[in-house]
Amino acid sequence: MRTTSVAPQDTVEKSLALAAEVGADGCVVIAQELSSANLRWAGNTLTTNGLIRSRMLTVIAIVEGAQGTSAGVVSRTRASGEQVVAIVRSAVDAARGNEPAEDAAPLIEAAGDGLADATASWADEPAETSMAVFSEVAPALGTAFDSSRAAGRELFGFAEHDLTTTYLGSSTGLRLRHVQPSGRFELTGKSDGRSRSAWAGVASRDFADVDVAAVEAQVRRRLDWAARQVELPPGRYETLLPPTAMADLMIYLYWSAAARDAYDGRTVFSKPGGGTRVGETLSPSPLWLHSDPGAAGLECQPFVVAMASSAASSVFDNGLPLGPTDWIRDGQLRALLTTRHTAALTGLPVTPDIDNLLLELPGATQSLDEMIAGTERGLLLNCLWYIREVDPQTLLLTGLTRDGVFLVEGGEVVAGVNNFRFNESPVDLLKRAAEVGAAERTLPREWNDWFTRAAMPTVRVPDFNMSTPSPAS
Repeated sequence: MRTTSVAPQDTVEKSLALAAEVGADGCVVIAQELSSANLRWAGNTLTTNGLIRSRMLTVIAIVEGAQGTSAGVVSRTRASGEQVVAIVRSAVDAARGNEPAEDAAPLIEAAGDGLADATASWADEPAETSMAVFSEVAPALGTAFDSSRAAGRELFGFAEHDLTTTYLGSSTGLRLRHVQPSGRFELTGKSDGRSRSAWAGVASRDFADVDVAAVEAQVRRRLDWAARQVELPPGRYETLLPPTAMADLMIYLYWSAAARDAYDGRTVFSKPGGGTRVGETLSPSPLWLHSDPGAAGLECQPFVVAMASSAASSVFDNGLPLGPTDWIRDGQLRALLTTRHTAALTGLPVTPDIDNLLLELPGATQSLDEMIAGTERGLLLNCLWYIREVDPQTLLLTGLTRDGVFLVEGGEVVAGVNNFRFNESPVDLLKRAAEVGAAERTLPREWNDWFTRAAMPTVRVPDFNMSTPSPAS
């Protein structure tokens, strides 16, 4: 059921026509429809469930002036009727009042290669999810609750499924539609007395591949690992970083990889003396960090949707086709995030942001369990939390371990240990990685409100910096 009686395509067409009527020289309109379903549980009991529908309309008005081209952007939720008129007028007024845009460029005129489906589906209605998406999850949760209750454990968590339908139209005739499924399932287990805590999570497009029993088994295993507790001091430890922890670190690296910021000398990717570090070797291992809108299981939007201009995005690039992009290949930095404007400024290829991220070591096959078995003495992390930037010049990050740090001795997990605050740079970790396992789809713990499509390996670091103990659970 639609949130309004007006189809989003009609809202786009109306907005484009209004923009021309009130004097805009160009316009891009983005209408997004969100359909969301969720389950939540606590203490081995389902607590809430619900469906959410929402709409957002963004109008980007372009005005040519004596001094150059200006843009005005206005976004509103639940926009319909006379509100659309007000939004368009506000966007045009904003464009007239703004200074010329540094990133001004001709609007994209035609759908590029690979966007035939996005063009052909323009007339289709927004996609909608329902509680039926959890038809296998809900009963499996009931079974997990029963077994946890019998063992004196408690389970907490949520499942969420979103379908976001984007309609992008422009005054140049561009008409594109894309449906983005996103899902996450998170399970936190607590021991009797809540003295121990463990987390596991998975990302999914449709929940058909979510194995509740397997996720619950991961949580149970980690709680059992922590039955014996050992206190360790701060220091540098050989550490196994599992895929979810690597995802959080690599996503922050990715978000920090704007070519404009590097070119201006502000980031870890800035070259001393000027320019960027593109072409430099960041790792002695042939690591491959890349994005691909068509990556199996991680499919994402194949064209640019930009609601604001920044160092890494441009509203003038809306509708620009996206394709497979290597950020790091064979350990070498190959690309940074660029718009058409920043690519011309820095002399780099046009490589816009893509909504998935994969890190691989070609040929790597080791699982986490195999890497544990190959550890004489070290730490195994579960996940990271509260990650913050300390120094952009080195991309030094700080954060906390959470829901389980484990001591590995003689190839076996022998105890849980206290949590730590860490201080590390993900760029430096790539240089120091001693062993890299097989990549697998994973759910970031820290960033999954914004980023769920990732595939990462387990990585062994010989000297991960645990700077101070943390009281975090």
